[in-house]
Amino acid sequence: MSESLHAIAKMIDHSLLHPTLTDQDLIAGCELAKKYDVASVCIKPYAVSLAIEQLKGSDVAVSAVIGFPHGSHKVEIKVQEAELALNDGATELDMVINIGKALSKDWEYIQQELKAINDLTISRGSLLKVIFETDFITDEEILVKLCQICSEVGVAFVKTSTGYNYVKQSDGQMAYAGATDKVLNIMRRECPVSVQVKAAGKVRTLDDVLRVRMLGVTRIGATTTAEILEEAKRRGFVD
Repeated sequence: MSESLHAIAKMIDHSLLHPTLTDQDLIAGCELAKKYDVASVCIKPYAVSLAIEQLKGSDVAVSAVIGFPHGSHKVEIKVQEAELALNDGATELDMVINIGKALSKDWEYIQQELKAINDLTISRGSLLKVIFETDFITDEEILVKLCQICSEVGVAFVKTSTGYNYVKQSDGQMAYAGATDKVLNIMRRECPVSVQVKAAGKVRTLDDVLRVRMLGVTRIGATTTAEILEEAKRRGFVD
């Protein structure tokens, strides 16, 4: 039985988040997203209106990042940023938690923040993906607690990484691990099926996509969308 190319495409949030991204780059990225009929484009909030215009006539959603990439905005600012993005037409939000508050185990703050954004998002018929930034959240106890709070609040997705926060490695180089199997296994194990898992960070090839899908991941963030889907075609995936 042949694999479905469409199913793989609809796992992908095409990431258009680089700081140097121009309007021309955004337009080209939206055209690529339309061509491959992916799940969404994941973009910065200022670009929502332009992306909506470019994606007209397709079923590719527009997902705006909130509190990106460090998560340190005040809750009120995140709510306002989310509201503006939703007003402009975004139907999905990818929000970075307050990482320092999570590491401080200030669970009341985290719950308040998540509930405020999720309540707004649901009230607008949209969905929220919550970014933990798992290169910083390395304590399994904290990761488990975050999954529990997200489950209680009822968010749509938990997500690993932004792809833009780097940790100093033992050799002194700045890098990130991204969506590791260990982290994805914990996130899938600790969340009910109603909370989906998005893998972002170093999911770059078709084999990466197939591997994380086996772990229960239903959405990925990727910049290598064309490469992934062209490889799927070469391997005989069909619409």
